[in-house]
Amino acid sequence: MSKISGAESHIMEALWTRGALTAEEIVQTVGPAQEWGEATVKTLINRLLKKKALKSERAGGRAIYKALVSREDYVTGESQGLLDRLFGGQLAPLVAHYARHRDLSATDIARLKKLIAEIESDDD
Repeated sequence: MSKISGAESHIMEALWTRGALTAEEIVQTVGPAQEWGEATVKTLINRLLKKKALKSERAGGRAIYKALVSREDYVTGESQGLLDRLFGGQLAPLVAHYARHRDLSATDIARLKKLIAEIESDDD
């Protein structure tokens, strides 16, 4: 599957959140917030169909669109792409970057420590 663009991700997010939708429902869901008209939304839907990120089924004379890509798979691919492009595929430099350039709360630090402990116990 081809990469989902930022604009296309709004369509996907609507489908991941609400389930199967008609084109009209997608327009109503994402159009106003993005200031997109019907033609723009339908263009994005068609791009996603060509990328095989969506499928279309007929029901009651109308097309119903469903996501073929899960949100988890999308996030995994995007995350890996970010790691590869900016940090040579290495996770530690990404975490170090955020630790240096963002204020980590005590809760953030505790979560990171817990995650590391869980990973270490899984390796045993």
